[in-house]
Amino acid sequence: MDHLTYEDVTAAVGRVAGRVRPLAVAPGGDGRTWFALEFLQYTGTFKARGAINFIRAHQEAGTLPEAGVTIASGGNAGLACAWAARAQGVRATVFLPENAPAVKVARLRAYGADVRLSGGEYAEALESCRAYAAGSGALASHAYDHPLIAAGAGTLMEELRSRLPGLDTVVVSVGGGGLFAGVAASAHEHGVRVVAVEPEDCRALNAALAAGEVVDVPVASVAADALGARRVTPMALHAAQRYDVCSVLVPDGEIVRARQDLWEEHRIAVEHAAAAALAGLRAYRPAESERTAVVLCGANTDPGDLTRPA
Repeated sequence: MDHLTYEDVTAAVGRVAGRVRPLAVAPGGDGRTWFALEFLQYTGTFKARGAINFIRAHQEAGTLPEAGVTIASGGNAGLACAWAARAQGVRATVFLPENAPAVKVARLRAYGADVRLSGGEYAEALESCRAYAAGSGALASHAYDHPLIAAGAGTLMEELRSRLPGLDTVVVSVGGGGLFAGVAASAHEHGVRVVAVEPEDCRALNAALAAGEVVDVPVASVAADALGARRVTPMALHAAQRYDVCSVLVPDGEIVRARQDLWEEHRIAVEHAAAAALAGLRAYRPAESERTAVVLCGANTDPGDLTRPA
């Protein structure tokens, strides 16, 4: 499916209602910029929205197997899948490489997931996950490349509009494009421009726009743990080509500075992927009268490097 519709997002709104934390917003300090504090979401990122929508939709359709759901991810998507499965009383089996950090394994198990370590890198864990899904009948989930995952993420935009009537522009970081596709589908319906921000060396969407098709890109950035997709989803490219979208690239130095500034000026501690959106706002430079929201999408980070030496 290359085309995510607004109806997909509105259907997701009903499924996630009362099951995710409502979006909080805070003023950015200049009177025309706001922060969407989605890092306060369950599991620390927006991905909880897509995960709960994915599971609920399959429960409604009667297509959720007894074996539950499975995913290969040691990152935010795996945490969200495990959390959503527990919330809905569903089994979750999460595959990780054997060298996965113990803290991630412990957190997944705290959510009730069956954690299975396989291989020395993510690709091997993914193959094991696929084999498990085929053998057990478990429903395979994905970090971002699924319409239900993207539509769930788009519910964030629906809440943002209700919090900030008259919003002109929303700024969002882009990795594989799940959050972007969902936000763009909602934003387009309401005449809100989307600024899509990527690190200079993780430019899957920007490169796809230049090529006119999905292409593979090299990945190297301080934000690569969350924004390091080698290719963007067709859904995201479709949205970027057809909606009012501005693609912006930012250097790692600006991402690091934005993350530091969020801490120093607002006492907001976020991961580099979230700070990339603020760095993108500075590159985009909205007009004086433009009412803009920056989505701070996740907080799964080590805050130890946020305090500058005295």
